Amino acid sequence: MSRRIVNNLATSVFILCAVIMTATLVYLLGYILTNGLSNVDWSFITSNSSSSMEGGGIKNQLWNSFYILIVTLIFSVPLGVLGGIYLAEYAKPSKLTNVIRTSVEVLSSLPSIVVGMFGLLVFVQYAGLGYSIIAGALALTVFNLPIIVRVTEDSIRSVPKKQKNASLALGITHWHTVKTVLVPAAFPGILTGILLSAGRIFGEAAALLFTAGLSTNNLQFDTWNPFNSDSPLNPFRSAETLSVHIWKVNSQGIMPDVDEIASGSAAVLIIFVLVFNVTARVIGNVIYNKITGSK
Repeated sequence: MSRRIVNNLATSVFILCAVIMTATLVYLLGYILTNGLSNVDWSFITSNSSSSMEGGGIKNQLWNSFYILIVTLIFSVPLGVLGGIYLAEYAKPSKLTNVIRTSVEVLSSLPSIVVGMFGLLVFVQYAGLGYSIIAGALALTVFNLPIIVRVTEDSIRSVPKKQKNASLALGITHWHTVKTVLVPAAFPGILTGILLSAGRIFGEAAALLFTAGLSTNNLQFDTWNPFNSDSPLNPFRSAETLSVHIWKVNSQGIMPDVDEIASGSAAVLIIFVLVFNVTARVIGNVIYNKITGSK
């Protein structure tokens, strides 16, 4: 009887924690969306001057957020996935391996403001990149690389050893086994790590304050030459992202409709993060089914 009581009590505690977590998440999302969506219209999203906002729209900031996201993922995903595969399959237990894992753990616990100061010193000043998209992307790569490395390593290690041993028993090389057996089986976990890092990139502001800058040019979306200073594709221009824009309008407070701009921008940021995650998850499932032959 006592075991049953303890079991029911533990189950109730778990359910209560899940309810509290879900309620908190729903409340936060509901609060942001209900306060922000009323201030959002089409011109606010697709232009720099909104008919309903004296402070203007968020077209450039929204574009910069997606551009920095893409450039950061181009840097961080190959490095993170290959680093996780190395630690899971190729790194032999040694002091060097322990140092690498410790370094990854230390990097994952660094505050974003510290990463921003590091990016300011190394990428902006020492490398001479200035306040630019490329400097911000490199700083965010340092910030998000540990997540992808650890998630990839754990996902590879979670694949049953029987699958790996069966492949090796057929005479398939280790690398081909990793490529055709382990990575496809671990793909859902790897995708989760990439989505987690992408969410952090979308919402990051502190690191970008010191690397990507607080302003952006008047972008000309009819000019796609990446060497043009006003081109949206120029990676060497300064770029104010949407999260930095929210911080900026709240900290400066010189616009008459600061609260409306901040709440509207926050709502748009949340919606695009949700859309990006859902879309990436759907595409990831399609890729997973294709490479594994699942239905």
